[in-house]
Amino acid sequence: MRRILPAAGLSALLFLTDPAATASELKPETLEAFNRFAAARDAEFDAEVQRGPFLWVDTQPEARKRDYYRQLQNQGLVIERLDQTVEGQHYDVPGGLVHHWVAIVFIPGVHIGTVVNLVEDYDHHAKYYAPEVARSKLTSRDGEHFLVYLRFHAKHILTVTVDTWMEAWYRTISATRVVSRSHVTRAQEVENEGQPDETLLPEGNDRGFLWRLNTYWKYEEKGGGTYVQCESITLTRRIPVLLEPIVAPFVTSVPKDSLVALLNHTRQFAIAAASGPAGSGTKP
Repeated sequence: MRRILPAAGLSALLFLTDPAATASELKPETLEAFNRFAAARDAEFDAEVQRGPFLWVDTQPEARKRDYYRQLQNQGLVIERLDQTVEGQHYDVPGGLVHHWVAIVFIPGVHIGTVVNLVEDYDHHAKYYAPEVARSKLTSRDGEHFLVYLRFHAKHILTVTVDTWMEAWYRTISATRVVSRSHVTRAQEVENEGQPDETLLPEGNDRGFLWRLNTYWKYEEKGGGTYVQCESITLTRRIPVLLEPIVAPFVTSVPKDSLVALLNHTRQFAIAAASGPAGSGTKP
């Protein structure tokens, strides 16, 4: 007996297999609202690195903070979802979804310089952060200001590849503290990746899985190693109600899973770098 696929299933199948058919437009008002939130977070981040507490775990109640540090010292990873509030003000982003996460790892026996050198080595991010980063290139550097190209790749139920262009800024606070932040300034989904007809979809007219991405990094050397904290703010499309049960898990899980992979890869390669011939700062 033939089975009739329900309308929701047909729509989901179309979504999964035809990017052009499900393109979503990044509206100017969506981008403007996201930029207002990001600018407020930029200013807050620049201020908080001077006044402390430095790491997010140090802002938590004492009992929870002890549990987090115990978890980190045991090679765990702490991750938490944050809201869209800066200095008590909530920022709405109409027409888009904002995914705001913070995660921390501890890298035992590794100096802060080794970790920062690794993260700054953008030409080799496709090696350090594969398969989530498929291509990487430092296009320009002026002191501690970097311009970078990265191709991101995510595969769960869906497969999505996005080319991004990013700015990053680094700042040394002290001998044991460094911070950096980055903004994706352009993102274009790749259609038919690796095929002869591979092409970039128009910016802001794709499936909308990655329209913007800001990251905020804090590095602190203490306790026999280096703590690495990364906060990510990702802008994606909103999900049509019909497709939400099927597509929402992908859209919401990728920012979290990517952040977890990013920090785990950083820890892995920083430990490898520290055990190299120079013992400090040698790239794996």
